[in-house]
Amino acid sequence: MTENRQRLKALKVSGAIAIIFGALTIAAGGRALFGGAAARAAVGDAVPFVLWFNFAAGFAYVAAGTGLWSLRRWASWLSVLIAGGTALVLVAFALHVFLGGAFEMRTVGAMFLRTFVWAAIAVVAMRHPTR
Repeated sequence: MTENRQRLKALKVSGAIAIIFGALTIAAGGRALFGGAAARAAVGDAVPFVLWFNFAAGFAYVAAGTGLWSLRRWASWLSVLIAGGTALVLVAFALHVFLGGAFEMRTVGAMFLRTFVWAAIAVVAMRHPTR
């Protein structure tokens, strides 16, 4: 496979992952934030700033994924911003937990997963420059 085809494939796969991840994030966050009483009760001790960040970031995920799929340079930078923003929210969340704030254990895993996924997408995007 030529280098150009590898670059194209890496960006397309990253873009597809970002779009799917974003759609799932928007759906889950929307249900938690705007769903009925049962949906809100199901989230348990969700940390509001984490929940709102993730919901809003879901839209950025879809935008970045669409841009990566379309081979747009701005999407690489948006991916870096998402990765950095997610890492900062993870640090803020860790501080919240350290200070004794209520939280759900699944949020720990979800935030590490989000940070890892976006760091990987950002690395792929920056290693394979677009137009």
